[in-house]
Amino acid sequence: MVSPTRSIGASLLAFWTHSRRVERVGYAVGAALIASGLIHLAILVVGGGSWLGPLSWRKPTTFGVSFGLTLIAIVWNVSFLRLSEGTRRWLIGAFTVACVLETSLVTLQTWRGVPSHFNLETTFDGLVARTLAAGGFALVGIIVALMFASFRARAAEPLSLLIAIRIGFVVLVGSMVVGALMIAKGMTLVFAGDPQAAYATGGALKPIHGMTMHGILVLPALAWVLSLAPWSERQRIGAVLLAAAGYVAIAAVVAAGNLTHTDLRQLSTASLAIFGFGVVSLLGSASAAIAAARRGVSPHKRNGVDISIRH
Repeated sequence: MVSPTRSIGASLLAFWTHSRRVERVGYAVGAALIASGLIHLAILVVGGGSWLGPLSWRKPTTFGVSFGLTLIAIVWNVSFLRLSEGTRRWLIGAFTVACVLETSLVTLQTWRGVPSHFNLETTFDGLVARTLAAGGFALVGIIVALMFASFRARAAEPLSLLIAIRIGFVVLVGSMVVGALMIAKGMTLVFAGDPQAAYATGGALKPIHGMTMHGILVLPALAWVLSLAPWSERQRIGAVLLAAAGYVAIAAVVAAGNLTHTDLRQLSTASLAIFGFGVVSLLGSASAAIAAARRGVSPHKRNGVDISIRH
């Protein structure tokens, strides 16, 4: 019996050692963005600033960590998809550049002490705001292209992982669309001569945007852990679908509360029941997957899925 810890460690290492050059660049850049976010979190904590407002150090913190995690997750998921090498390099490269550009501009404006979004006060500020808006729409286009790639016939194996990747991309597209809508609404208000309203309402859908952004990391990661467990593929698919249902249920309740301006502590009984189902389903699936992986690695996939299905 192969030690589960050793197998997981070997599989994680293999994602780096057997990755393509563009994938390694994506992983390294994602790690750098996360480090940048954590550094700015330390600045926020030490400096005692506010978590709220367009000038808060929260913005480079959340952009760095979120874009870093998303970039790493995207690169990792795309490594399982059967794409031409040119398409793979173009999509990953474009997404990496867009993540760096968005995070860098937000960070730059925070250090300058001016709002990053919806700010047309000077020529430079207007250029930054328009670039951020264009970058946001570019991200939507890239993610949509990757989602369609994941739905190609026999895009990846095993089926449980492919299902998790597909659902993750669908949810991420929803998150990107919500982000684009926030930018569009805010810029419309700015062009109408009401920047204060843009700052106040442009980010109104942040809870939905944030909640749906990381399904592309959570669900495929669960499917990967399951690939190390001695379960049948039918059991793995069931666990992935249950976890996905839980994630979508939680996101739906957050979205409903966000759109109706209802505090999560004031949810109706039905909403609480749906939210509870989501939490139990997601955490239960994750706990079962981890426990199964700890009991022993599948004799058919002792090195996980990273090597056997990547090429």
